[in-house]
Amino acid sequence: MVLADLGRRIRNAIGKLGQATIINEDELNAMLKEVCGALIESDVNVKLVAQLRDNVKKTINFDDMAGGVNKRRLIQRAVFTELMKLVDPGTTPYQPAKGKPNVIMFVGLQGAGKTTTCTKLAYYYQKKGWKTCLICADTFRAGAFDQLKQNATKARIPFYGSYTEVDPVVIAANGVEKFKEEGFEIVIVDTSGRHKQEASLFEEMLQVSNAVSPDNIIFVMDASIGQACEAQARAFKQTVDVGSVIITKLDSHAKGGGALSAVAATKSPVVFIGTGEHIDDFEPFKVKPFVQKLLGMGDIEGLVEKVNEMGLEDNEELLKRLKQGMFTLRDMYEQFQNIMKMGPFSQIMSMIPGFGPDFMTKGGEQESVSRLKRLMTMMDSMADGELDNPKPHDLFSKEPTRLARVARGSGTSVTEVKELLTQYKKFADMVKKMGSVKGLFKGDMNPKNINPSQMQKLNQSMAKMIDPRVLQQMGGLGGLQNMMKQIQGTPGFKHK
Repeated sequence: MVLADLGRRIRNAIGKLGQATIINEDELNAMLKEVCGALIESDVNVKLVAQLRDNVKKTINFDDMAGGVNKRRLIQRAVFTELMKLVDPGTTPYQPAKGKPNVIMFVGLQGAGKTTTCTKLAYYYQKKGWKTCLICADTFRAGAFDQLKQNATKARIPFYGSYTEVDPVVIAANGVEKFKEEGFEIVIVDTSGRHKQEASLFEEMLQVSNAVSPDNIIFVMDASIGQACEAQARAFKQTVDVGSVIITKLDSHAKGGGALSAVAATKSPVVFIGTGEHIDDFEPFKVKPFVQKLLGMGDIEGLVEKVNEMGLEDNEELLKRLKQGMFTLRDMYEQFQNIMKMGPFSQIMSMIPGFGPDFMTKGGEQESVSRLKRLMTMMDSMADGELDNPKPHDLFSKEPTRLARVARGSGTSVTEVKELLTQYKKFADMVKKMGSVKGLFKGDMNPKNINPSQMQKLNQSMAKMIDPRVLQQMGGLGGLQNMMKQIQGTPGFKHK
């Protein structure tokens, strides 16, 4: 996403401090000038940027610092804290309750992506086991119901709407009543797009809200309008009780920083961000992980959550083999299948420390998925003895006819099969290195069990060992989901 450029510039500015022989006030001012310039270019409000600069300077007092203090780390921490304040309104968003109907009403400007976002939210909760549904109460825009119907059908989400009823209040009330009776837990009401100057549409929005008594009203904000969204958000909040915000189109607009900071100014917490057109290009917004990923610090906690959602913690057989440094082609195939379920590669990669949100472009992501599927097709053409062999590279080297057979069966070339085996060998070697880290595979993981210097060496050896393209195909550390569950003990990870 475009915010990746903001993250890269801030990381570079902070990184220059590490190259400085002496870190003094001049170095601090130079760094802050670059950070503030990057924020302003990302359309963050100038007053907020000035406030961030002043707060960092107040925090860092070189005269009062004791000798031997790591100045660079203190400055990093101060910038990190102020960036969090920039996008955090300090209010707790609504959390739906299981086993009861949670009515969520969507409002926003026309063209902000409300209808698509409604489907994304319903799909997000559906994947987590909630009973979700959609209601189209947008009778103003031609084709609105058709769009929602198409989206809902594709995602297999029950929906309600009408081609004949013209009163959105009636449609919303009937739909909510129907789905409540049927025991749905997440009832999402999509409404017409409107502008703050359209008084009649604002009155209609209030009537819909009164008719369905929503538990949460979500304002959908288009990142492309930048700081202009602040006035719009205030207008919506004055009419109905906006409880939270979803920001869309953060993948393609440099003004995303303005949208984020405007949200903080209106005291409405961001709950999700949309980062693309696909139904999976949608992620929960949490302030600390968001800033961590922006600065290339990763989000181990988020990655572990992804892993836990897949219910892989009970795969003791794989863990046992990993401890012994064993990892077969069949293991790799199964991990590929799991990686495909974890969501977009760019999301997964940005959670891994050292790989910022700029690690992979959207085009690169699609190419990686395609290549991964091609690798799986090759493994589909292998015999059980080849998939389960602890040293398949040696097996294929001694009997080259196996290469030709697999290539023929998968519609690929012998060269591609050789590349697969080479990539597998590198990945298996990495697994053995992981197995050598003391405490990494202990079930009762505790931060004290892992030597930080060992983890650092492991990260360095991984970076040298794996070609970035291979890492993209394998989903990075996501290729060892069960192992990632144990990374809860990595320094910097805190249990909730």
